[in-house]
Amino acid sequence: MSNSIMIFGSSRRDGNTRKFSDWISEELECEIVDLAELNISPYDYDHKNRSDDFLELIDKILQFQNIIISSPVYWYSVSAQMKVFIDRFSDLLDIDELKGVGRILRGKNVYSVCTSISNKVAPSFEEMLRNTFEYLGMNYKGCVHANCEQGYIASNYKNDIEHFVKLVKSCEQG
Repeated sequence: MSNSIMIFGSSRRDGNTRKFSDWISEELECEIVDLAELNISPYDYDHKNRSDDFLELIDKILQFQNIIISSPVYWYSVSAQMKVFIDRFSDLLDIDELKGVGRILRGKNVYSVCTSISNKVAPSFEEMLRNTFEYLGMNYKGCVHANCEQGYIASNYKNDIEHFVKLVKSCEQG
């Protein structure tokens, strides 16, 4: 069984990012959680959103050593769905009874899978993820990116996928 889980957030559930993510997920034999299938509310300073699916997803994530964030690059950052999910990590810092949960995330590895219409991932995309997860005490390990300007063509990314899968598997032992 894989020690990795992929969190997928995109406005197109069957687009290039999903195709790219499916290939990686198959290679890693890891589950993909589609944020569009969950009810995760935006961050709320009054924490009136605690009955949504965020904490249940965090409980699931805690079972894995490797967390893979999968999103298209929208305006140099993650998708809106992914941003809402990441913003909710603030709950684990703000709510006293959840601070212990946040501490359990420390030391876990985070990777990103993304697509865009550029040859390289936007530096701001990775910088946001790296800074966020390092602030939380997690290890941002790297990214695999596909340029989908002409549509996603799997054969163009075989070597990149193989390298990424080896990287993730080398850290699965935790």
